[in-house]
Amino acid sequence: MTKLSKRMKAIKTSIDTKKIYTVEEAVSILKNTANVKFDSSLEAHISLGIDPKKGDQIVRSTVTLPHGNGKVRKLVAFTTKIDEAKAAGADIIGDEEYIEKIRQSGKCDFDIAVATLEIMPKLASIAKILGQKGLMPNPKSGTIDNDVKKMITELKSGKESFKNDDSANVHLALGKVSFDENKLVDNVKAFVDAVKKAKPQSLKGVYIKSIALSSTMGPGLKVSM
Repeated sequence: MTKLSKRMKAIKTSIDTKKIYTVEEAVSILKNTANVKFDSSLEAHISLGIDPKKGDQIVRSTVTLPHGNGKVRKLVAFTTKIDEAKAAGADIIGDEEYIEKIRQSGKCDFDIAVATLEIMPKLASIAKILGQKGLMPNPKSGTIDNDVKKMITELKSGKESFKNDDSANVHLALGKVSFDENKLVDNVKAFVDAVKKAKPQSLKGVYIKSIALSSTMGPGLKVSM
């Protein structure tokens, strides 16, 4: 059995892990109990009533968090529209030379990738590398489009993709605990709404089984929405 630290023991005595809180209550508690030495993230964990083994019940979509999640991500734009991509804020331009560099080294020094349609055939040579790292552009996550400016602008302003895991759960970091409470609440509600809209049409029965919020290295609190 895992031994609780003094910090976690103190937190446990101040909360009721069996209670179902409102989002506002949970956010307030998690902000006040996130007493680690770094600016931890507020995370949402949603348990779904889907069968993750069935292809028609996969939950995968995107959400634009109203206030972003506080993370600074390096973005590469695989495109021939170099001037547009640079103007939109791309950190790296993924031209043919850069693609070859990835193919030879197997390394990716970026956090997210977008691509325009005309260069997609060129990505075939590094598709396996990108896929293994979860970086392959995908139209379902809004990272393949001819409008490179739109893709980059949306991602830089808080657009996040999500997908259920093998245990039928969806997780997403929704901001830093240092954020204003109202901003965190807005982000939580936007994410839950996006998950609700992504409900598979083939699903029968309960879709969202439970929703919990937690801070990094902090307790999980069940919430109702």
